[in-house]
Amino acid sequence: EWDRWLLMGLIGTAVGMLGFLTHQIIDSLVKLKWDLVESYLKDGNFHLTWMCVLGIGLAMILVSSSSVLFFCPAGSPSGLPEIIGYLNGTSVQHLFNIKTFLGTFVSCVLAVASGLFCGPEGPMVHLGAILACGLSQLQSDTLGVHLPFFTRFRNSADKRSFITAGAGAGIASVFRAPIGGLLFTLEEVSSFWNIRLAWQTFFCCLMATFTTDLLSSSLYGFVYRGHFGFFEAEKRILFWVKNLLDMHVLAFVPTILLGVLGGLLGALFVSLNTKINKLRMQFFNSIPKSSVRKTSKLLETVLILVKRLVTVSMITGSLSCKILLLFCISPHLFLCVAAAALLVENGKQGITYLFKRGTHEEFGYTSLCTALAFYFILSCWTAGSAVASGLVIPMLYTGALYGRIIGLILVSIFGVQTNEYGAWIDPGLFAAIGAASFFSGVSRLTISLTVIMVS
Repeated sequence: EWDRWLLMGLIGTAVGMLGFLTHQIIDSLVKLKWDLVESYLKDGNFHLTWMCVLGIGLAMILVSSSSVLFFCPAGSPSGLPEIIGYLNGTSVQHLFNIKTFLGTFVSCVLAVASGLFCGPEGPMVHLGAILACGLSQLQSDTLGVHLPFFTRFRNSADKRSFITAGAGAGIASVFRAPIGGLLFTLEEVSSFWNIRLAWQTFFCCLMATFTTDLLSSSLYGFVYRGHFGFFEAEKRILFWVKNLLDMHVLAFVPTILLGVLGGLLGALFVSLNTKINKLRMQFFNSIPKSSVRKTSKLLETVLILVKRLVTVSMITGSLSCKILLLFCISPHLFLCVAAAALLVENGKQGITYLFKRGTHEEFGYTSLCTALAFYFILSCWTAGSAVASGLVIPMLYTGALYGRIIGLILVSIFGVQTNEYGAWIDPGLFAAIGAASFFSGVSRLTISLTVIMVS
C-alpha cells in the first residue's frame, strides 16, 4: 500500500500548492485593481474612480463568466454538486478534464477578485478532485498522455477514493483544517466509506494544509514577507480572533436563539435560491439559440456586479462611498466608518472585523440591518450564476451580521460589561456563533462545520 499513501501525499501537496496560488492571485488582483485607481483617489476624482472600479470589475467578470460558458461548461457554477453526484454513481462528462480545470480556476479567481459576493471554497473542492483524478490516473485523453505508472489504480473504485481525498484536501487547504476536510468528505461528499480511506484522506488533507501554511508563511500577494516556516496563528487561522472569552451558562440562551434563527434563515435562503434557479432555467431554456442563451447568462453576471456597485453607492451615499473607496487602499480606516466598512471589498477581512472582540459600539443597527438584507439577497442571486464561485464567505458574512445584531441587542439591554462574569456579552462573540448557525442552516453540516469554525 506504499504507492497508495505516496499518491495521497502527492495529491495533498498539489492541492495545497493550488490553494496557496489561488489566494495569492486573488490578493494580487485586488491590490492591482486599487493601485490602478489610487491616483484618481488622490486627485479627489471619486466619480472617475467609481467608473474605473466598475470597468475593471466588469472586465474580470466577463472573462470569468466566459471561461465557464464558452471554454468549460462543466465548470459552472461551483462543481460541488457534480462531484457529489459522481462519487455516488452518476457519470458526468468532461468533469475532470484539463479544460474544466483551467476554466474553473480562471473563473474562480476573477469572480472573487471582481467583487462578487462569493468565495473560492466551492471551486476548490472541484479543483482538488480534478487534481486527484489526474495524479492518480496519470493519463489524459485531451493531452494524449498515458504514463505507465500506478496502472493498478486505473479502476472505478480507486479513482473515486482518490477523488474523495482530493475534494477533502480542497476544503482543508481553504480553511487550514485537515480534520474539517476529512469530516466534510464523510458528512457531505461520499456515500462509500471505510476506515482505510478515512486515514488516507486525513493524510491527504494534512499534506494540503501543511503545504498551504508553509508557502503562506512568508508570501502575501507574491511579495516575500520573511519568516519562512513560522506558522503564525494570525496567518494560519482564516478568521483570527485575538482575545478569547470565557463562556457563561447564560450565553446558551442567545446561542439557542441564533441556532433557531440560522435554521429559519437558512431554509429561506435555500428556498429563495431554488426558486431563483428555477426561474433562471425557465428563462434561459426558452431561448432556442445556444449562442444567445450563453450570452444572456453572461449578461446576467454583469447585471449582478453592476447591481452590487450601484446599490453600494445608493446605500452609503457620496460621503460613505468615498470613505469606502479609501478604505480599500487604507484598511486601518475600517474602524472609523461602520457603514462603509460593512460593504468592504474583501469579504474575509470584513468577517474578521465582525468577529473582533471589544468593538461593542463600532456598528449600529442601521448599518448591520442594511448590510444583512443586501448580502442575503445578492448572494442568493449570485449562487447558480455562470461563474465558478463558492457560497461560504457570503454565508459566514450573513450569519455574522445577524449574530452581531443579537449581540448588540444584549449590549443595549445590559450595557458594556467588562467584569469576568459579563464579558461574554460581546457582539463579536455572537457574530462568530451567528456565522456558524447560518452556515449550518444552509449547508446542513454539523460536525465538520463545528471543527472548521473552531480550527
